[in-house]
Amino acid sequence: MFTGIVEGLGTVKNILRSGHSFSIEIQAPFFEGLVLGESIAVNGVCLTVAEFSGNVFTADVTPETFSRTSLKNLRTGSCVNLERAMKADGRFGGHIVSGHIDGTGRILSCAKEENAVNVQFSMEKKLGEFMVEKGSLAVDGISLTVASVKWSGSTCVVTAAVIPHTWSSTVLSRKRPGDIVNIECDIVGKYIRHFTLEVKNEG
Repeated sequence: MFTGIVEGLGTVKNILRSGHSFSIEIQAPFFEGLVLGESIAVNGVCLTVAEFSGNVFTADVTPETFSRTSLKNLRTGSCVNLERAMKADGRFGGHIVSGHIDGTGRILSCAKEENAVNVQFSMEKKLGEFMVEKGSLAVDGISLTVASVKWSGSTCVVTAAVIPHTWSSTVLSRKRPGDIVNIECDIVGKYIRHFTLEVKNEG
């Protein structure tokens, strides 16, 4: 379980590809307390530490993760958001983030407005149905608040106002219009929608 509060930026050191799966080596800004088998969110994707040496850890990316996320677009030297799993006695600074990506979106624009950067994302209908104004979403593992939701046909356009700290300390500031990002919808909304549809279908 994660909170969407990025702990630091990592750098991809190596990628060993095999079809639609690969292992990835990432240099992290942290290494104290790192253990085999622990979970680390990489651009919002929950990965398991398979090996580590110093501050470089290796994780495996399965075909399922390859197909659903933007990790397949990473290259050696790519910068990634990193967050270790939340401790039971830690502060809950963002919102409930599972690290299980629902799909991807595309950055449309980044516009400065005083101390904020308004970032617009487009996403397909099945993701947009979970977007609620003033609700939460995770973009590349970053907990953001939905400022507005608009529809253009079957495409949902979401705007989030990003504060200076988040903008400067995550990979968002390195993104450009057209870039693909990982989207995780609010888990509470997903469960509510699931059970609502289940009751409706039973009726």
